Amino acid sequence: MRGSASLGRILGIPLRIHWSAPVLVLFFGISLAGQTLPALVPGRSGTTYGLAGLVGALLLTVSLLLHETAHAVTARRAGIRVDDMTVFALGGVTRMGRAPSPGRQFAVAGIGPLTSLVLGGVFLGAGLGAERALHWELPAAVLLWTAWANLLLGVFNLLPAAPLDGGRLLQSVVWWRRGDQEQAERVAGRAGQAGGLLLCAVGWFEFLRGSGSGIWLLLVGFFIWSSAQAEVRRAVLVAALRGTRIGQVMTSPVTTGPDWFTLDRFLAEPAAHAGLPVVPLVDVAGRPSGLLDLRRLAALPPARRAQLRARDLATPLSACLVAAPGDDLVEVLDRASAPPPILVLDDGRVVGVVTTEDLDRIARARQPRATRGR
Repeated sequence: MRGSASLGRILGIPLRIHWSAPVLVLFFGISLAGQTLPALVPGRSGTTYGLAGLVGALLLTVSLLLHETAHAVTARRAGIRVDDMTVFALGGVTRMGRAPSPGRQFAVAGIGPLTSLVLGGVFLGAGLGAERALHWELPAAVLLWTAWANLLLGVFNLLPAAPLDGGRLLQSVVWWRRGDQEQAERVAGRAGQAGGLLLCAVGWFEFLRGSGSGIWLLLVGFFIWSSAQAEVRRAVLVAALRGTRIGQVMTSPVTTGPDWFTLDRFLAEPAAHAGLPVVPLVDVAGRPSGLLDLRRLAALPPARRAQLRARDLATPLSACLVAAPGDDLVEVLDRASAPPPILVLDDGRVVGVVTTEDLDRIARARQPRATRGR
């Protein structure tokens, strides 16, 4: 997710935090300290409310992280590739590969809401114990608020609308019943589009009534709608590309460029004849060394082009999506943590490149046939 930074690893899984996550902590901290806690437990100082509000916001953030960790750990145990976890203002997201079966997808999707509901029960018990046994009113209020937030999160995530966990559960059931993964993705995605628009409508109505929660519902609804729309498009694309080999869609032959050329020389020579938005690079021994996006090169100030070499601006080979001509295109896309281009190598030599334009071209040619087959 753009705008996120690495925070290390949890159980070997990369953890990232989006810039909006601190905004979440600040928002809930201020709301707790300024409104909720004074109403529940009056008579405390502003500093006390501030510290309690911060603790509550942090507990909620940790709860979101545990929710995503449960997804990631379950997916990894099910043999599904897990790229990373990201916490952001609207919750969290775990990037992972596609599940190999509806049963495994059901398990991965269901563990998140279950974790939130269990956490809600734990915080509820702790809050009641702090209130009734220890008579700690303010800590009890913070714990009970965290319990309510986790229970709400668990129930909300069970709504049958992708990309929510309930949408994944719906998808796994449709996949199991009909035996068609792409069709199940489309069903869950369209449910997500409808659910997102409904939340936007409710949020707008609440906003017009003067409720601040309306803005939050609008943001969540728009996020669900846009994510679901992307999932429907991807499902349609995958259905059209099913059974395609890399060699059938790649652009070949392609112009390669020496990675030791300065950028201004690169623009004058290899880039001028490439005909593609990316140019594969080779080192002095003729071995592939990376991919250079010409749009990045063109955006660089002219004074810098004479100082930098092509390899300084390129994506190194270790970070490129690499495939062989005989590889299945959908399988390559499934294991990708980023979209194309795909660098195609055969026996260590550059033989082609697959760009998003290549995918769109073959998808447009096959989509009517794929649609009729569904």
